[in-house]
Amino acid sequence: MRRRLLAVLTALIGTAVLLLALPLADSYARGRTEHLLLQRRADGVRFADLANRIRTDADRRELDAEITRYAQLYRATVTVVDTAGRTIGQAGPAPAGATALDATAPDATALDATARDARSRALTGRSTEALPTIRPWGPDAVVLAEPVGQDERVNGAVLLTVPTESARHDVLVRWALIAAVAVTAFGAAALVAAGLARWLLRPVDELDRAVAKLAGGRLEARAVSDTGPPELRQLRRHFNGMAQAVADSLRRQRDFVADASHQLRNPLATLVLQLENAEPHVPAGPGLEAHALALDEADRLGELLDGLLALARIESAAAPLGEHDVSSAVTGRVAAWAPVFRAGGQDLTADIAPGLRALAVPDAAGRILDALLDNAGKFVPAGEHVRVAAEPGADGTVIVRVSDTGPGVSADQLPLLLRRFARAPEHQNVPGTGLGLAIADELARACGGSLTVAPTIPHGLTVQFRLPGASVHRTGLAVHRPGTQPYTDR
Repeated sequence: MRRRLLAVLTALIGTAVLLLALPLADSYARGRTEHLLLQRRADGVRFADLANRIRTDADRRELDAEITRYAQLYRATVTVVDTAGRTIGQAGPAPAGATALDATAPDATALDATARDARSRALTGRSTEALPTIRPWGPDAVVLAEPVGQDERVNGAVLLTVPTESARHDVLVRWALIAAVAVTAFGAAALVAAGLARWLLRPVDELDRAVAKLAGGRLEARAVSDTGPPELRQLRRHFNGMAQAVADSLRRQRDFVADASHQLRNPLATLVLQLENAEPHVPAGPGLEAHALALDEADRLGELLDGLLALARIESAAAPLGEHDVSSAVTGRVAAWAPVFRAGGQDLTADIAPGLRALAVPDAAGRILDALLDNAGKFVPAGEHVRVAAEPGADGTVIVRVSDTGPGVSADQLPLLLRRFARAPEHQNVPGTGLGLAIADELARACGGSLTVAPTIPHGLTVQFRLPGASVHRTGLAVHRPGTQPYTDR
């Protein structure tokens, strides 16, 4: 956003500088042209006066001497013609496009159109009123004319072909100065714009970082910048107030769950103890069966409280992330669960890449895998296969996958598996609280990772979690492949 704002401000500043510099440069060029016209027109009037007073040869020689000195001094061409257009005096180089200004000369048709127009106007008693605007690239020379005579009596015309080198140099110097001032002003204004954009958007950047931290679960994140416009400073205060209110609400909710779960454990333990103590005094029959059901429900309630307490601890924990050996953790947990699966008649195999390391909270990989294997052990029938795979991801993450060939769940039930207390209708009678996958999902997210579920083709369920990778070292291929020797006790 800062770059876009700076680009807009820079474009506006550049446009403003151009709108000021270009008219100023053009105005100076026109002014310098007007100055040249006034200077040379005064000279033309003086020569016209001398030409009008020619009566004798001495007068003609005086005119020739004057225009010769003038031509040498200014490197200009001065031509005096009579009313018929015949040249009666000339000094300096021949005008461009013609060797003479005699209208009867064979090459008169080659006379420069500008000179012919100026001469025609002067022979009708009109002086040159304007010249082409002089710019650094041209024109190289300008032509102006003055009538010879007074009032209605025109006896001829004086034409001055004046080089513009000096005027063009003046224009170039002044334009260079204007350009330098414009560039300096643009640079200064751009620096001011950059500072202004930084000042305006610093609170916005701070708010963006704070929102990202809050989205990542860091409830203590706040926007601390106290710069910028008053409106943004007020927005920062409101945001911090909102973040504090949300953090307090979540903290109170988690504290309530944790406290309630913890406080209920003692009376529940007392209840279970009393039920167990009462068992010898319950006669056989329906009463003993009801007693057993009560004990089962009490045990189930204990598991539920343990799950809620585990969730509350995970959500409120602030354990720092560290580098952990995922390969070793997965290998150890698979070995620990192997007897359980063997007793249940399920086939447990593993394919674990060595040297997998991830950034996670302590023992996160093992705890997540415990939840996934416990889930698979409950719902995969005897004779089916459960496969654990751990490998590096293409994006640098570490992937651990638990796939089974059990009955799986329907497509409409897959999105519900990670919700708390979620149970498929056909699994309502399976022991458990419905918190296992929810706890695993919270653990994965606490590490900055994710947990997903998907069907196994042709049937079954695949649960996969990703953890941010620390490093992946490939130091051999000692991995277990599906279909090879299952894990045994170690």
